Amino acid sequence: MRALFLAPLAMAFCLSASAAQAADSADSHDIKGLYLMTDYPAVTVRPGTTSTIPLRLQNYGLAPERYQLSIAGVPGGWTATLLGGGQPVAAAMPGPDSNVSLQLRLDVPKNAGMTAKTLTVKAEGQGNQAVLPIDVALAKDLPAKLTVESKLPELRGSPKSNFEYTLTIKNDSGRNLVASFAADAPPNFETSFTEAYGTQELSSIPINAGQSKDIKLKVRPPGTIDGGHFPIGVTVKAEDATAKTELALDITGQPQLHVSGREGLLSASAVAAKQSSIPIVVTNSGSAPADNISLSASAPTGWKVTFQPATIDRLVPGKDAQVQALLTPSDKSLAGDYMTTITATSRGDTASGQFRVMVSTSTVWGIAGAGVIGAALLLMLGAVARFGRR
Repeated sequence: MRALFLAPLAMAFCLSASAAQAADSADSHDIKGLYLMTDYPAVTVRPGTTSTIPLRLQNYGLAPERYQLSIAGVPGGWTATLLGGGQPVAAAMPGPDSNVSLQLRLDVPKNAGMTAKTLTVKAEGQGNQAVLPIDVALAKDLPAKLTVESKLPELRGSPKSNFEYTLTIKNDSGRNLVASFAADAPPNFETSFTEAYGTQELSSIPINAGQSKDIKLKVRPPGTIDGGHFPIGVTVKAEDATAKTELALDITGQPQLHVSGREGLLSASAVAAKQSSIPIVVTNSGSAPADNISLSASAPTGWKVTFQPATIDRLVPGKDAQVQALLTPSDKSLAGDYMTTITATSRGDTASGQFRVMVSTSTVWGIAGAGVIGAALLLMLGAVARFGRR
């Protein structure tokens, strides 16, 4: 019974699959033959210029064959050339269900008449041929046309990063243009345009008709800015043409450390050969937490400096933390002022503070020194009294 129930379903599935396959087969063979095609079969050019029209020789379902190429209807004084792979060609051979890319280059003389012309491109083989008429109108002045785009319109970094955008400006007009450019950035952002492969700053650049050029936009945000998303607009102008593109940069927060003494003092006192505790205040005035802040010191030779605690695990923006610098001057240190540098480091951000340490010698050694001097004076007075009577 189950087999009898499934048999009609299997038959229906087979019929559906056969119908779909037949439909696909019919669709793939609906078009057959040789065709010359272009996206722009009617164009407007300016006398005294060169224009290029892209073409395709398409083979649908035919065996490979050599097709002779020709152009008819070229006005006197004009030059019409068929290009393939960047060089003049006279024949093409597209494979089955593939095409060959061609270009029709028109060199129009300055004194050409303003009446419209029709040029006919032809591909002819043994029993197969394709014909493509192209209407060419002439105009003395064509409107300028510009486009500008960036392959990477959004960049990400810290306030200390340099952001660089590569912009491609294309002149889609029929004449050479000088394109000028400007950037609209948030306040205090520094912007500059440079050559694509150089450092020379630019404010404009010449671009030939139908060509494009690359330039770089460099953006430097202020170092104290908070993280966020910041848009940047770029405008390119040439004669009556304007092109715009929108860029953006995402700035991640950055810690900013400061090192000082308690209440901002940068001085302390110590005794030679004795350990002194100096309070050190580390402040984060940046826009991101500072993690694993390590402390180090640069002190005179023979001095010993350690910290308690040795590291600060985390310091959020707008907060400070206090550590103790345990400083022991050398036993050979003379009384006077010495400079010691305390440094805090976190995630590449470093801050230092210079402390003036006033060192005094131990009072024990002072008393001992006074005793020695006193004894010497007594001996000297005794000697004078004894030998003076003689």
